[in-house]
Amino acid sequence: MKVGIILCLILLLTNVGCKKNNSNPVPSYALDVTIDINLPSYINLTGVSGYAYVTGGSRGVIVYRRAIDDFVAFDRHSPADVNGDCPQALTPDVNNFLTLLDTCYDASFSLYDGSPISNSQFGLRQYQTIWDGTSKLRIYN
Repeated sequence: MKVGIILCLILLLTNVGCKKNNSNPVPSYALDVTIDINLPSYINLTGVSGYAYVTGGSRGVIVYRRAIDDFVAFDRHSPADVNGDCPQALTPDVNNFLTLLDTCYDASFSLYDGSPISNSQFGLRQYQTIWDGTSKLRIYN
């Protein structure tokens, strides 16, 4: 009886340790860029709720200013597009810019925090940001 219980515990612990790898399917590319938000390309980032595109990552990066001192940056490669087949990068919904759309796989994601809204089990690949408090924003991983 005790051997059966011990055997069941060993099998249970083995199964817990062998979970499927649920890492983000978007490829990770090295990124370390500093932008000046006062430049015309990034002028939308001077105000809260503005967003702008930055070159880099897998399909480009979208940066969103959540608050005066809070920026987030996400890769525009959709996690629903595991094989990278879709020629279109994620773009903001014209009716709600806080939703990024994957037009190939009908998936959507939150620009606010990168979480999946529909048709994806993974959220967006996020990059780190550091704001100098004046005009420079560093985006890196």
